[in-house]
Amino acid sequence: MTQVQTTQERGILLSETALRQVKSLQSKQGQALCLRVGVRQGGCSGMSYMMDFEDSSKITPQDEVFDYDGFKIVCDRKSLLYLYGLMLDYSDAMIGGGFQFTNPNASQTCGCGKSFGV
Repeated sequence: MTQVQTTQERGILLSETALRQVKSLQSKQGQALCLRVGVRQGGCSGMSYMMDFEDSSKITPQDEVFDYDGFKIVCDRKSLLYLYGLMLDYSDAMIGGGFQFTNPNASQTCGCGKSFGV
């Protein structure tokens, strides 16, 4: 089993409402999963956000792990260059609801809020 190093300083921030939502979604999966957050090429503005649950056994030494009261957010170091300081929030509003990314590194964002440019 790979030794997981958890970073005390949080490079990816999570609001209380987002934490409640991801814990709720995690519990519906029926197992203890971590949330992987990253970026990939594409989207309206050049890069798009990605996030998904994955088994903690897939955490590698090249990942940064941020702990929120036992819930882990994982991000590869390359993505973290673009995401450091990201605030992940959640809204259940009928229009514009869902997860929202506030990225201090983005020089432009698209209208959908799911992609950005640096």
